[in-house]
Amino acid sequence: MDIKALAYVGFGSTNPLEWLQFGTHVLGMMPARAVPGVGWGPPTVPRPASEQTGIGTDGSVYLKMDERQWRIAAHPHKKNGALLYMGMEFDGPEPFATALKELKDARIEVTMGTELEAAARAVTELARIRDPNGVSIELFYGHTCDYMFHSPYYDHQFVAGHLGVGHMNLFLQKQPECFEFYTQVLGFRLSDYISFGPGVRLQFLRCNPRHHSLAIVDLGGVTGVQHFLVEMADIDMVGRTLDRAKKAGYKVVAALGRHRNDGMLSFYMRGPGGFDVEAGCQGKLLDETWRANEFCEGDPWGHDGIIDAMGESLKDMAQQP
Repeated sequence: MDIKALAYVGFGSTNPLEWLQFGTHVLGMMPARAVPGVGWGPPTVPRPASEQTGIGTDGSVYLKMDERQWRIAAHPHKKNGALLYMGMEFDGPEPFATALKELKDARIEVTMGTELEAAARAVTELARIRDPNGVSIELFYGHTCDYMFHSPYYDHQFVAGHLGVGHMNLFLQKQPECFEFYTQVLGFRLSDYISFGPGVRLQFLRCNPRHHSLAIVDLGGVTGVQHFLVEMADIDMVGRTLDRAKKAGYKVVAALGRHRNDGMLSFYMRGPGGFDVEAGCQGKLLDETWRANEFCEGDPWGHDGIIDAMGESLKDMAQQP
């Protein structure tokens, strides 16, 4: 199977408007110029700025970070921070059809999306599956590009495009089954891993040159998002984001630092979903000569507080109903 990118993500939120505030005024994204599923009207007529709210009729919020119509959605939900879906992208109808056949041969249940459901994601065709831990994965091809990304802040830009929305670090159960599912069924590759003790590994998985789009670890019966990364074009953009986060009152849970494995220069803050959001730059791009390896010891510098932040995330998830 040839997945090209983790293209979009959808979270549950008890107050999606918090994501609109955070996404635009801290991360530097913009509201989606048009909400997915809503008609654009005549293609030669620019959409009025007054309609570019990024807010759907059900209260969902859609955020734009590059030429794609949207990348991050926050939907009204009773569980704040719930991971509702991850969108995995294929190049076109042929690899999409091949993937569906492979899933059928592997006896994995596939639910085909309707035309309306595909339109609600701004894609051409959509199918849904679940990983062994129950995470909803949406397979698709044919994204909508509306271009004209303009951050509220200077020339702020994100590293997205063909590399996707960023990466997800997931606490989950059934890690061996999930690892086999993502690598043997979906075709992700292991970039590297770190051991936390006997039988406990944080595994970093890639589907394109980005060092990883997913990281998975089972730390004792909890499920959820530990952190979500958005990558920015340079250190000045990361630094200005850090300033805005502090000014807006978001808790910085790990100081600016450099990761040893993916090279990301970043900091972590507690986002509106209750999980951590990493803002970084300069992440490694891997090629076919890369071989999976275990790495050890801490980061070269910085990221003070990152282990405590993971422990806090673990404790918060364990207390959730």
